[in-house]
Amino acid sequence: MKISLRRTLTVFLALISLLLIALIFSSCSENKKSGVTTLYVYNWGEYISDGSEGTLDVNKEFEKWYYETYGERVKVSYSTYSSNEDMYAKLSGGAVNYDIIVPSDYMIERLISENMLAPLDYDNIPNIENILPEFYGKDAKYDYYDKGSVYSVPYFYGMIGIIYNTSMVDPADEDIGSWSLMWDKDYTGNILQFNNSRDAFGTAQYYLGIDVNTDDENEWRRALEKLREQKDIVQGYVMDEIFNKMENGSAAIAAYYAGDFLAMYENNEDLEFFYPKEGTNLYVDAMCIPKNSKNKTLAERYINFMLSEEPAIANAEYTYYASPNRVVVESEEYKEYMSEIKDDAYEKMYGTDGVNATAYVNLTNEKLALINELWEELKSDIDVSPTIYFMCTVIVISLVSFSVFFAVRKKIRNKY
Repeated sequence: MKISLRRTLTVFLALISLLLIALIFSSCSENKKSGVTTLYVYNWGEYISDGSEGTLDVNKEFEKWYYETYGERVKVSYSTYSSNEDMYAKLSGGAVNYDIIVPSDYMIERLISENMLAPLDYDNIPNIENILPEFYGKDAKYDYYDKGSVYSVPYFYGMIGIIYNTSMVDPADEDIGSWSLMWDKDYTGNILQFNNSRDAFGTAQYYLGIDVNTDDENEWRRALEKLREQKDIVQGYVMDEIFNKMENGSAAIAAYYAGDFLAMYENNEDLEFFYPKEGTNLYVDAMCIPKNSKNKTLAERYINFMLSEEPAIANAEYTYYASPNRVVVESEEYKEYMSEIKDDAYEKMYGTDGVNATAYVNLTNEKLALINELWEELKSDIDVSPTIYFMCTVIVISLVSFSVFFAVRKKIRNKY
């Protein structure tokens, strides 16, 4: 009986294996028949012109352009993340492969140090000549994270500032212009903080005058205490959720990226923005190819397409971020578009020479572990308020009362 059962299981497993093999070959055959190659792109949310509200659908245009140029069919599989740390966690996990990613400067530096990026073949990216000399070439000053642009091509850049709602915050408030606005108790419950460790700590460090790239653990702990001080008045820690909250007036103050302010302003003209006087973060986001990409040449051609005039301008108009691409910066159409959004929109994004700004750099593994530890410590802190004490007391009294009741009831039942 045992032998019969074993043979039956063996035959069954063999049939399942054959069926799986047949399905795999069938799938491969179908892919060959369709002749479509999939390009996997992983980018920030709200960071590409996607065809909504009459905008150019850049990914669809790339698919069309690629077929017309190379006679091959491609499909862009596009997904998004909300922070560099989320992107890194997914990429380093090894469960998925992407062909294009768009990290920020300090994260690119980390990915390079961990040998996770592929060097670029610029023969496939001739439109690199459109990138401004500040960002690419021998005189570049904004390639600090990837000297010589070996692994990355700049996509957008910008600075962090504070967004506030003028219908909820007095424009004459003495804290306007300073990070202190984010710690103003008058706006308790109406302040939004970044939901990622580097930017959140950065707000406290700039406010305190601490080097955002410091190696001193005590300085990081000082910033932690400042964030703890703020925690009682913060409504929430957010990333992409900030759009709804600031646009519909459910929050009054938030630290965020300048380009996103303009996107929010388009839907709520009560919003205003400033770069804090104590200093702020300058960042560059760039297109990279992970080392495990299965379609490197296709990915390089995608980068090249993104640097061409039509998609570059479409992306800049959609995101409102500052572009390092000369065809965008010099476009009169683009400048007019920006002025229609807000009178000083172009100046807010490009007229920032006088802003005190520094960039994050990649930290040692020891410091990265420390930041993660401090961030978890901050997020896991639970303040036990008088209300919670009261509720706990009520629960305890109720439990004791029930225990006494059932004990008495049992005693009476035993008596009779």
